[in-house]
Order: sequence, then C-alpha cells, then structure tokens
Amino acid sequence: MLETLLSFVLATSILAISPGPDNIFVLTQSIVNGKKYGIATVFGLISGCLVHTTLLAFGVSAIIKESENLFIGIKIFGAIYLLYLAYKVYKSDATIALSEENVEKKTTKQLFKQGFIMNVLNPKVSIFFLAFFPGFLFSDTLNTILQFYVLGFIFMFVSLIIFSTLAVLAGAISETIKTNKNIGFYLKWAQVLVFVLIAIFILM
Repeated sequence: MLETLLSFVLATSILAISPGPDNIFVLTQSIVNGKKYGIATVFGLISGCLVHTTLLAFGVSAIIKESENLFIGIKIFGAIYLLYLAYKVYKSDATIALSEENVEKKTTKQLFKQGFIMNVLNPKVSIFFLAFFPGFLFSDTLNTILQFYVLGFIFMFVSLIIFSTLAVLAGAISETIKTNKNIGFYLKWAQVLVFVLIAIFILM
C-alpha cells in the first residue's frame, strides 16, 4: 500500500515538474504579473482537478462493480495511452519556450477562473486521469471511490506544492532555463521514462 502511494507521489512529482501547458502558463503569469498572480492561476488549475477526480471516482468505481474484465480493459487502455504520451514527448522538441510577449494583465480572480476553466474543459486531463489513476489503486479492502479520492488529493497536493514553487521562483527558474539549454532535454527524458514505467507497472 505505502509503496504504491510513494510510487504515485514520485510519478506525479516528475510529471508536475516536466514542461507542459499548465506549468508554463503559471511561470509566464508569475514572470509578467508577479508571484501572487501565478499562485492564483495554480489554485484555479488544481481546483479543476477535483472535478476530474470526482468523475473518475464514481465512473470507474461503477465499472469495477459491473465487470472486472472491463476494468482490466481500462487499465490496458491506460497503459497504451501512456506509451502514446511517451512517444509524443519523445518526438517533441526539448526546448522550453517561455513567451512573455502579449501576456494580458488580469486580476487574481480572473486568473483563478481561467485556470479552473482551462483544467475542467480540457478532455485530455480526464483521459490522463483515466489512464493514470486505476493502476495505483492501493487496497483490496477500501472502497474504490475513497481510493480514487485519496489519489486525487495526493495528485492535487503534490501539484500544488510544485506549481506554487514554480510561481514563487519564476524569475530564477526563467533565468536558469535561458542559461542552461540541457534542462529541457533532461526533463523530456524523465517524462518519457515515467510514462513508460507507469505503463509497465499498470500492465503488471
């Protein structure tokens, strides 16, 4: 149980650190508008994860009750989808692009709302949760809905800590990215490795 949860925390941490639309958006807002605005964006994004967790918890838990074979099918789909994501990252450019031009000035409330909507209305987040979470169910006795919520809150907490750190240290991180071109390369391969390892973990 503990080993599974620690693996989940490690995987979530690496994926949260790796460059993506969400953390790049947080960094950009923090650099242009200030730390407070970046953190408001973070809270919006993280709040949206609660919606996806709820949909996943009740949807997949119902499927588990109906058919064990169907749940195995979901896990196989998840592994294939994660391998597909690994391939997409492998084919992508390792350069981290921080575009600070034409960033619109917004209030913290507007940025919170934008972060929330960005997350909730992104179907890729739902698909990712469906692929990622079922392989980390950690108990044969606990209710599966509760387990999905535990995983969801761990995911949100870890992402909140990492994204908030990115917002607070945005200036220094931006300078480091500009001066060290290898960072994108290392993060890219870390992301590929995590996706592949999680896919193998799910299948086994």
